[in-house]
Amino acid sequence: MKLLIIGATGLVGRHVLDLALADPRVTAIIAPTRRALTSHPKLTSTMIDFEQLSAEQSCWNVDAVICTLGTTIKSAGSKAAFKRVDHDYPLMVARLAHQHGASSYILNSALGANPTSKVFYNQIKGEVEQNLQTIGFDSLTFVQPGLIGGKRDDFRFGERILAIALTLTQPLLPKRWRISPASNIAQALLDSAVESKPGCHRIRSAQLAN
Repeated sequence: MKLLIIGATGLVGRHVLDLALADPRVTAIIAPTRRALTSHPKLTSTMIDFEQLSAEQSCWNVDAVICTLGTTIKSAGSKAAFKRVDHDYPLMVARLAHQHGASSYILNSALGANPTSKVFYNQIKGEVEQNLQTIGFDSLTFVQPGLIGGKRDDFRFGERILAIALTLTQPLLPKRWRISPASNIAQALLDSAVESKPGCHRIRSAQLAN
């Protein structure tokens, strides 16, 4: 299959890319990014500007899309900028890929995603899930991790403190509240893309915990 990975330089995206490159079920990978990736015979990587996406770009001609885009309000600078990255960009990519024949879309979403949530982060995640369901993909999967475990390029103080607390109490916690390792999330994303089961599916945080 031919796979498009959006967000391949992030924590989860890097894991997805490594798994896809090693997976014989994936014959070709397109991973547009804002910084260069290591070359590989299966990989086509070009620079991307999400504010200037075009239907003429060749990257949309794929079988399936895995989107791992995500930021924080602090990193984005405002709620509006956060929504642009976590809601608008994934939808823009989905519409373009679907127009070019992609039948499957897999989103790295979040535990608690709910369009009516009073928590802004969860509300935006819920809205993008809701809006993606209107596009018409044959197969649509939302992977909903809890706190993502792994080493990020950017330091997130709040996440670091929470990760320490969850690690110490993990044996006592229900699985849904435990840390979701980035490697587990990536495997779930890739398997969902390759299998492309008809309909809309959700993979919950409890299924991603160790």
